This record gives sequence, structure tokens and C-alpha cells, in this order.
Amino acid sequence: MNYSFEYIDIILLAMIAGFIFLRLRGILGKRTGFQGKPPSQFEKVLNNTQVEKKVIQKENFDDEAQQEFLKGAKIAYETIITDFSDNDNKLTSSKALLSKKIHDQFEEALKERSKRGHYAEITFIGVNSAKIKEHKKIDNILNVTVDFVSEIITCIKDKDKNVISGHPEKIKKIYDTWVFSRDISSNNPNWQLVDTLT
Repeated sequence: MNYSFEYIDIILLAMIAGFIFLRLRGILGKRTGFQGKPPSQFEKVLNNTQVEKKVIQKENFDDEAQQEFLKGAKIAYETIITDFSDNDNKLTSSKALLSKKIHDQFEEALKERSKRGHYAEITFIGVNSAKIKEHKKIDNILNVTVDFVSEIITCIKDKDKNVISGHPEKIKKIYDTWVFSRDISSNNPNWQLVDTLT
């Protein structure tokens, strides 16, 4: 009988040792150091940190943020110019890029052109340069003034296709100064044209 008690003690001790081993393995893990991907909850923390870093950069409007902004500004500039040249008397592709004030001004100009029986022929060649003239942050609103130099072929014709202004084949250099604005506290990353300066 003594032997049977000894066997039971050994089995119990082995079970306890196995339980302790499994618990330690679960807490400490099988590997040493960091290997592989972090757990999902840590990935979220890392992603949030990266997002916050980008937001800070945009708020500070450092060199990297300015370069990214200018890439978008060039695309917006071409989109707006091209949309304004269409002869359907309505802004479509550029509507989201315009503040309400600028949108209304542009559409009013299109209506006036249509009333006179005129239409535009514009071929956009490209943006030669786009430089930030100044940027101001007031509360959460960041305003950026950009000097554009572009080349286009443009002319205005009447209903009889007579050229009223411009030239249908001559490339013209255009100088524009536009002001873009964005609420940096908003989740909406889009900028809007809020003013055109002469």
C-alpha cells in the first residue's frame, strides 16, 4: 500500500509541475525577444501614433507637408481651369474643390458668358511652377496662398465662331494667385479654393 501512495504522490507532483510549466509558458511565451508581428491591439496603437504624427506635420505645415500639398494644388488647379472651360455653363468635376463663394462666382461668370452667346476654347498645356507665397493658421483654419505659372491655349468665340479674344493656336503664359483653405481639425482631408487674387 505504501508503494501505491508513493505513486500517487509522484503523479500529483508531476501534474503540479506540468501545470506550473504551462502557466509560465503562457505568461512568458515560447520565444525570446520580439519576433513576428505585434498583437493586433499594439498594431492599432502604432497606427494611431503614425496618424497623429502625420496630423501634427500637417498642423505645423513643414516642408514635407508643403510638398504634398503642392502636388494636390497642381491637380486642383488644372481640374478647376479645365472645368471652367467646358461650355455646359455648369461646374461639375471641380465643385468639391471650391468654396461656396468661389463656386457661385464662377457659375455666375459662366452664365454671363452664355448670355452673350460666347464660348471658350481652352487647351491646358501644364503647370510650369507652383510656389507657396504664404500660409496662415487661424484657430483650426489653415490658409495657403499659391502662385501658379501655367501655359494654356485659350480664346473666346462668339456664336458665329469669330474669335473675340485670345488665340486658338498661340500658347499663353498665365500667372494666377489662389488661396486654398482647410479645417485641420476635420477628418475631411480636402482643400478648397476660397479666393483668387489678381
